[in-house]
Amino acid sequence: MPTIRRDSSHWLYLGLLSLLALAPLPKGSVPTWAWPLLVVALCLLAVVWTMQWLRGRYEFTPAFWQARRALLALGLWCAWIGLQLVPLPAAWVQQLSPGAYEIHALAATALDFPLPATLTLSVDPHATLDFLMKSIAWCAAFALTLVLVNRRRRVELLLTTLVICGTLQALYGSVMMLSGLEYGFLLKKIHNLGVATGYFVNRNHLAGYLNICLALGIGLMIARLGGEATHSWRQRLRSLARLLLGEKARLRIYLIVMVIGLVLTRSRMGNTAFFASTLIIGALGLLLMRNLPRSTMLFLASLVVLDLVIVGTWFGVDQVAKRIQATEVSTNIENVMPTEDRDEVDRAALPYMQDFWLTGSGGGSFYVVFPRYHTEKLAGFYDFAHNDYVQIVAETGVVGLLLCGTVVLGALWQALLAMRKRHDPLMRGTAFGVAMAICWLLIHSAVDFNAQMPANSLMISVVLALAWVASSLHHEPAQTTRRSQAPGHPKAAPAQGQPSSVRP
Repeated sequence: MPTIRRDSSHWLYLGLLSLLALAPLPKGSVPTWAWPLLVVALCLLAVVWTMQWLRGRYEFTPAFWQARRALLALGLWCAWIGLQLVPLPAAWVQQLSPGAYEIHALAATALDFPLPATLTLSVDPHATLDFLMKSIAWCAAFALTLVLVNRRRRVELLLTTLVICGTLQALYGSVMMLSGLEYGFLLKKIHNLGVATGYFVNRNHLAGYLNICLALGIGLMIARLGGEATHSWRQRLRSLARLLLGEKARLRIYLIVMVIGLVLTRSRMGNTAFFASTLIIGALGLLLMRNLPRSTMLFLASLVVLDLVIVGTWFGVDQVAKRIQATEVSTNIENVMPTEDRDEVDRAALPYMQDFWLTGSGGGSFYVVFPRYHTEKLAGFYDFAHNDYVQIVAETGVVGLLLCGTVVLGALWQALLAMRKRHDPLMRGTAFGVAMAICWLLIHSAVDFNAQMPANSLMISVVLALAWVASSLHHEPAQTTRRSQAPGHPKAAPAQGQPSSVRP
């Protein structure tokens, strides 16, 4: 494992790595005691960094300045969620969000209270406050990645840590399933028996976590492939020995273990999105990355051929295919419960989105509002829409969707640019992994709610920030820097990792 050179931000960086490693353990940080701890820890790291910056010990990195539009969008996102909590005159709420006004009026009538003079755009302020706290924490993780991952060794250590975490999750989930023990986080599983879930409750969320780790692992593998020329038979033998016994062989084993875990989740879209993102970004990589080594092209081909045909067949990818083929959107013979109800949730949520299209019903309020739109074809209670796009529009309106889309698509664009322009193998590989993870996110979000899970949301925030890191990180910064001009100005003295105009 790569090492990092210690400086004053060493412990903050290790703190971020620790949170990334620990977040999935308590059921993906979903329990009501787990996610607040994660939120507080991330905010504390951000506060400590800010205090050190005010004392002149830290500076913003080129990646931070390059991502300023994304940071602005994230700041506006938090401000927008905060606005949903601000008491406004009832007449204003009636004009801006008739749906929210109606729900507030119904609640007042049911409780036999007069309608208050001021109302909030959120129909559930307590849930929206929780949503705001999470949003601030994910934005803090995004910013911390930009300012702390400021060296090549830190990038490599971050990727390695996440690959190892994904491997351990896949290994644990696979052993639990194949052995029949079926334990999750310290307790015996009740749901999702017979499939790998790791420490997560839902197999689709483990599949989402593994997709992110696989994407970054593939990027790390690409960064390590190809390098030195082999002209003599001795050089070829040494290269073969390093391939069989060195870091590349271990990394390839980690990737295989994660593919096995992904297949054993039996997640239809999780597996489909992985192979689709591999093919899409692999094809784009062949077009964008110049002078691509032959070993990289062979590795990309082996991801589909070896993993799908050999590993997938041995561990039951055919069962995933059968689940996909057997998926129906119609009701069963008794017409009691639909065999696949995700499309029914989306259909039922369409009037919901139309009623709250501008301002949304409030972050985290889906579970409160959706029962009003429940149809007879749906059975059970839904905390989340099985579609992140639907839930974002329903809870935050088109404004929220545009702000989220700005950050995600901006990160994808930066990753593709880095794949095209960067010559550093590590930065180019990182950009490939980020692009692949974003491609997975865009596909899988159409049928699931990975973005609503705290551990996966944290991972997504870090991965998005890595796009700008891969695009802008060039040189090793000094251990400490001083601000020679106005603090926080982009034209101040060269920041960490930014080349100076005067060269030694």
